[in-house]
Amino acid sequence: MSALAAPVAPVGPAVLRHRWWILAVLCLAQVTVVLDNTVLTVAVPVLTTELGASTSEVQWIINAYALVLSGLLISAGSAADRYGRRRMLLAGLVLFGAGSLAAGLATTTGQLIAARAGMGVGGALLVTATLAVAVQVFEGPARQRAIGVWAATSALGFAVGPPVGGTILAHLPWQAIFLVNVPVVLVCLVAVRLLVPESRKAVTGRLDVLGVLLSTAGLTGVVWAITAGPEEGWVAPAVLAAAVAGAVLLGLFVAWEHRVSDPMLDMGLFRDPRFTGAVSGVVLITFGATGALFLLTQHLQFVRGYPAWEAGLRMAPFALSIVVLNLTGVAAALIRRMGRPAAVAVGMALLAVGLLAVTYTPGDGYPVLLGGLLLMGSGCALANPAIVEAVVSALPPERAGAGAGVDGTMTEVGGSLGVAVLGAVLNARFAALLPAAVAGAGSFPAALAAAGTDGERALVRDAFRVALETGQTVGAAAVLAGGLVTAYLLHRARRR
Repeated sequence: MSALAAPVAPVGPAVLRHRWWILAVLCLAQVTVVLDNTVLTVAVPVLTTELGASTSEVQWIINAYALVLSGLLISAGSAADRYGRRRMLLAGLVLFGAGSLAAGLATTTGQLIAARAGMGVGGALLVTATLAVAVQVFEGPARQRAIGVWAATSALGFAVGPPVGGTILAHLPWQAIFLVNVPVVLVCLVAVRLLVPESRKAVTGRLDVLGVLLSTAGLTGVVWAITAGPEEGWVAPAVLAAAVAGAVLLGLFVAWEHRVSDPMLDMGLFRDPRFTGAVSGVVLITFGATGALFLLTQHLQFVRGYPAWEAGLRMAPFALSIVVLNLTGVAAALIRRMGRPAAVAVGMALLAVGLLAVTYTPGDGYPVLLGGLLLMGSGCALANPAIVEAVVSALPPERAGAGAGVDGTMTEVGGSLGVAVLGAVLNARFAALLPAAVAGAGSFPAALAAAGTDGERALVRDAFRVALETGQTVGAAAVLAGGLVTAYLLHRARRR
């Protein structure tokens, strides 16, 4: 029997009895991985002071994790299918835990950057293996609900990062941000060994080593260029070189995957309109949503004056509404009733309306802000599981890891693009609105410091507020457009 047609071992009675406990372990691992993308945002001043880190070193401390993770996602998904989802889940936990321990014990910026990169390797295995295991363990309507809960944990990790980091730093040294991962990893290791069954596809060919190298190098180059573009300049030689090299390597990867007998990523998947529509939707939606939420955190801190941890705490209703709607099964029931295309369209419309409500709420009106956040959470609770389920449903179960890798990669690329592009919109608008006395200031804090009078400082604050409103409005428009395009593609695929 060929690898593509290899059956997946049926789910046994013991697994059926414990499958929701298995999902709880998977979600705990997933939320820890996502949280490490945002938890460091409040630690920048401490790292700068205690490690003597420069601005570029701080950027590498933060970005090394996401850069390595995004570059390895496709390879990690293929490894999960080939070598076993449970085995790769355990390997990811060990690598993530070891990287967290090394980060907590680091005494120099170089050591911390290297440890963060190691955490990214473990994170890539965890992101792909957790979803792949969930696909194997759950079937039918229960799978849709499980995927919704899994997707909700990502939003939870994104939202709780700043308040968790701020709370830890208020009572403990910065090393505790990383060391707290170690006991979580140990708990997950024990639970995975006891509860999670092994599953893999039948393998007949050799490991696609060249495909691994091309995809990893290409994705790393593209994501680095997107991440570095706003700081270095989009036409900077290093940024252009990384973007071109990454695009060329990805083109070679696609050509090679068409030729090799047992490809790491089956390019025939992209001929399925369901898969293509869902993957396109992941990029479009995460572009608008991640970029707009990135601006929202600045809005809460710089316009409303909340410290980083409090801004994260006030955003918590957004994540909690996603979790509640998925844990109770409300989101899954609505998706089944509406169908995936309508769920994506309605969900992204709610997210866009919520973003606009948050953007134009008066500075002292938290009840309206709360309403906007709940609208945003309700929209994500509908759209995100529908998108992930569309990706998964277009794949045979034995390719679950590959599907998780593609979904994760498109999420990272779309999110990086959203932050970069909407951040550029914010900066361009802010620069155009600055008063002449502080023209040329590179950031909001720099412009405030350069302002000589209260009147000039008021003008700077107003310019930044208007620039944020512009960026968030563009983000809301992108979210709505992405939702409508994705819904159309999925609807057309269903009719075909």
